[in-house]
Amino acid sequence: MLNAQNVAQLDDVHAPKGIQRIRRLPDSQLGAMWDSIILDSAIKSQLVSQAVLNFTLRGKISRNVIPLHGVILLVGPPGTGKTSLARGLANRVADMFPRGGFKLLEVDPHSLTSSAMGKTQRAVSELFSQSISEAASAGPTIVLLDEVETLAADRSKLSLEANPVDIHRATDAVLVQLDQLAEQHPNLLFIATSNFPEAVDAAFTSRCDLVVEVPLPERTACAQILTDCLNGLAQTFPAIGQLARSNDIGALAAECVGLDGRAIRKMVATALSTSPETAADPSRLTMANLLLAARASKANRLKGARK
Repeated sequence: MLNAQNVAQLDDVHAPKGIQRIRRLPDSQLGAMWDSIILDSAIKSQLVSQAVLNFTLRGKISRNVIPLHGVILLVGPPGTGKTSLARGLANRVADMFPRGGFKLLEVDPHSLTSSAMGKTQRAVSELFSQSISEAASAGPTIVLLDEVETLAADRSKLSLEANPVDIHRATDAVLVQLDQLAEQHPNLLFIATSNFPEAVDAAFTSRCDLVVEVPLPERTACAQILTDCLNGLAQTFPAIGQLARSNDIGALAAECVGLDGRAIRKMVATALSTSPETAADPSRLTMANLLLAARASKANRLKGARK
């Protein structure tokens, strides 16, 4: 149980059931995470603006005027950085309120699901009505709901024969609790993510104040990701810095179009393992290594998409 007296003392070890981690904000690691996500600056600005508005408007304006629920949903393919973006956004908002005493609660949805009838619904209700509510009572709170389709599955697509009725009730519980928390805690913001937005219940999506698609990086963004990755490696292996400044970085970026940001960074690791010699001495990495690795990664991704 969380309360105003002990919430400041909480850490990951003492986090209640359903909450994977509790962070005090701002956090410099999350600040670096926000900066590392290569995304259209207009989208980042929109996210920050909506999140800040949540804490400046909801406590002052009736929900009959503007029915804000305090929910932002990030959707897009796996590997596009939605979870990192959500964490970074939470930190960026805390930076905007230096004396706010913000905290970030990261929900582990899989710990709430249960094959035992009724347990998922009860676990969800307890998490929202007790743990999250008490945290919000203690101060400004941001909650990360990763893979939200796990808790708010689209009931219209669920078969009662193939899926336990408990899953339907869990979605009902999430919706009821979101409505109650929206009324009771204007200093609470949910940032949800989903790789499969079509699997999220429409009633949950309708409660979102903002839905943002985080797309696969286009060529310019691929080049930025590659440059950031290579420059990071160059801090330990300076010779790699030449690759980040190479005129061929554009051609390499073109080969990476269609890959997500995570896959691009893993592709660089693949290039480093081209040979035992390069693996033993990463300074020997060449643009040819990177181009071959990018083409292989792209081919594997396309092959997987056709299956």
